Amino acid sequence: MGNGAQLSVTDLRRSTRHPVDYPVIAEHRADGDIKMHICNISAHGFMVDSAPAVARGDRLIVRLPVVGRIEAYCIWVADERAGFQFERIIRVDDFMAMIRQLQPNPALRRRS
Repeated sequence: MGNGAQLSVTDLRRSTRHPVDYPVIAEHRADGDIKMHICNISAHGFMVDSAPAVARGDRLIVRLPVVGRIEAYCIWVADERAGFQFERIIRVDDFMAMIRQLQPNPALRRRS
């Protein structure tokens, strides 16, 4: 039996991304706590624009509003940016409640 997550990156790239401005402290197994800034998020993952000590394949745990602690895996890294895929999909109602907290400005929210 293989170790690690079975991630299907190509299927998830079509997910709607919501712009956010959310600083987070991620728990990294080897490096401990890492300060990062989430700049967009979807129900399947998120992108950070400040990922100093992250490499493709790294696993992190982040704490998000409504959702709480959730594990994510680094899918790609480019310069200071990195993309992460959640270990599980966030339920639509929880995701929308989280977006309302992360995007207090209604002008940023997508129309339903």
